[in-house]
Amino acid sequence: MKRIILMVLYNLIFVPYWWWQMCHYAKNPEKYSREERWALLQKITVHANRGGRVKIEAYQTENIPKEESFIFYPNHQGLFDVLALIESCPRFFAVVNKKEVSNIPLLKQVFQITGSYAIDREDIRQSIGVINQVAQDVQKGKNFLIFAEGTRSRQGNVPQTFKGGSFKSAYKAKCPIVPVALMNAFIPFDKNTIEKVTVKVIYLKPIPYEEYKGMKTVEIAAEVKRRIEEAIASHS
Repeated sequence: MKRIILMVLYNLIFVPYWWWQMCHYAKNPEKYSREERWALLQKITVHANRGGRVKIEAYQTENIPKEESFIFYPNHQGLFDVLALIESCPRFFAVVNKKEVSNIPLLKQVFQITGSYAIDREDIRQSIGVINQVAQDVQKGKNFLIFAEGTRSRQGNVPQTFKGGSFKSAYKAKCPIVPVALMNAFIPFDKNTIEKVTVKVIYLKPIPYEEYKGMKTVEIAAEVKRRIEEAIASHS
């Protein structure tokens, strides 16, 4: 909360207009191209992070597919994760988020602007519907971000178990899986501090469908986690 207040105070003169813009885009996303929506989100995120004393260091962005649609699979550290990827990623993506966070101010508008989906983990039918819809959207050229751990690890830079079911959308879409290693993203919003912090975002080499099509989803999950753990260790 302290850091969010700092972000607002640093950008106070712009906040009313930016908030109006976000709410307007969120209510009318179809009026704006993906490029226009992404430009707005990146502009606000960059200024907010600067005001909140958060530096984003992005590594290996050349691994982000330039033409194909894909699904990001990062480790899940905290509420700041999505903002770290928005600032560092040049390509538009939507998020599969759990319904519990879908109404948090700012995140709610980000989800609406990007056309994201909230998943109810206690409703199997609804969850399957989201999985299938994401696969269809990816086949039509939309990118997504899915947190395979399902919830924040609360173990700092130590990823928890990746769930195999999270990879069903990629399997159905036959799209590249892009593992992403996040480091220190739990600090900005999940720690009660306003000390300067550097969040690292490491984009790993995509795993093409041809490479994982013969694997079980639990095996894919374990492999993605392994690659992320290696990246965290090498950048520590």
